[in-house]
Amino acid sequence: MIVTLTVHPSLDRTVSLGAPLRVGEVQTASGAREDAGGKGINVARVIRAAGVDSLAVLPLDPTDPFAAVLADADVSVRPVPVAGRARANITVTDAAGETTKINLPGVALSDDDLVALIDTVVAAARGADWLVLAGSLAPGLAPDAYVQVIRAVRDRLRAEAPRIAVDTSGPALRAVVRDARPDLIKPNDDELADLLGAPLPEAADLAEAVHVAARGLVPEAVGSALVTLGGDGAVLVTGEGAWAAAPPPTRVRSTVGAGDSSLAGYLLAASRGAEPAAALVSAIRYGSAAAALDGTQAPRESDLPTADIPVRALTR
Repeated sequence: MIVTLTVHPSLDRTVSLGAPLRVGEVQTASGAREDAGGKGINVARVIRAAGVDSLAVLPLDPTDPFAAVLADADVSVRPVPVAGRARANITVTDAAGETTKINLPGVALSDDDLVALIDTVVAAARGADWLVLAGSLAPGLAPDAYVQVIRAVRDRLRAEAPRIAVDTSGPALRAVVRDARPDLIKPNDDELADLLGAPLPEAADLAEAVHVAARGLVPEAVGSALVTLGGDGAVLVTGEGAWAAAPPPTRVRSTVGAGDSSLAGYLLAASRGAEPAAALVSAIRYGSAAAALDGTQAPRESDLPTADIPVRALTR
């Protein structure tokens, strides 16, 4: 079982254009779709599509139309009642794979809402393999909200507490790394630089620079780091070593949710006992598959690229 928490869910509206986006002009879309989104929900959908149990915890107003879209998403959910509608995220993609995003604000959560979410997460996470805290924090929550979740899970569940992965950015990520020592973080390269408060160091290539930067965190502050690099692949840094891999040739349709699918692919492999390099390959395959799909669809095994994905070890 893999449990996810999404405190800032979204209705993802994706509009596809047959030509590049022309700002200030009227264009006709070639297609459109709506998906229940939010990083934790995306991860849970991918996990479930792989035939592994997942459960998504999220705040949800029972009258919110988002509930109907979520019901069609084939994901098990445990909603925590709140007042207000989930935000909408608008994504415009064109035939060249360029993605433009507009993210709207969501429901503001209170301290009482956070307490209810924490209680629900603790109950859901007992005995799970992983707990994933993913996405931006909802308005109204303090930057240490994820720290509060992690402490509650570990304090109350103790030996039954799952490993904890965090995929967020900015002050929320800095608070987690400073105060909660997660088992895994999944920033991209820009988020890693922001976390460290400095540009990535000079190195032979991006993967090497990410490795050097992440070594300032792993294993002292976090157990491991999976750093996604978009079209350049990903880097995995653990206490035992570091590895880099690049994606196979991919016709990119939408990059929305690709990082979430990468995280899901890694967790699927890690929960099955895969070696780190194999788990990194799984992350690459799932991220590439998601980028080749429209909207924020959850890739299935049949969508995964079959091309060989070489992995290289990185050394200090």
